[in-house]
Amino acid sequence: QVQLVESGGGLVQAGGSLRLSCAASGLTFSRYAMGWFRQAPEKEREFVAAISGSGGTTSYADSMKGRFTISRDNAKNTVNLQMNSLKPEDTAVYYCAARPWSVVSTRDYRYWGQGTQVTVSS
Repeated sequence: QVQLVESGGGLVQAGGSLRLSCAASGLTFSRYAMGWFRQAPEKEREFVAAISGSGGTTSYADSMKGRFTISRDNAKNTVNLQMNSLKPEDTAVYYCAARPWSVVSTRDYRYWGQGTQVTVSS
């Protein structure tokens, strides 16, 4: 079965950086677009970033542009999210997700990881 396992979350001060990773198994990785989403307490889950199956196309939520970078390694079945200039409002559980089409989208993700907590202190 498909498994997505996130890692790399933690506590960081405002202005700092974190790198999240997601290891995927049980799927033909390069055929799936991959995305990162987040959910803060008492808020709805929101889109963060996505990358196409080939890695050639990326998409970001407006508030993350210029601060976050999504990348993938199809040889290792991993997708990463480099987060710089973190703000307290970035505090959330971050989820990795897989979409069974290679084209980037903010929707229609079928498989989800368990999430990793990111806490940014002021």
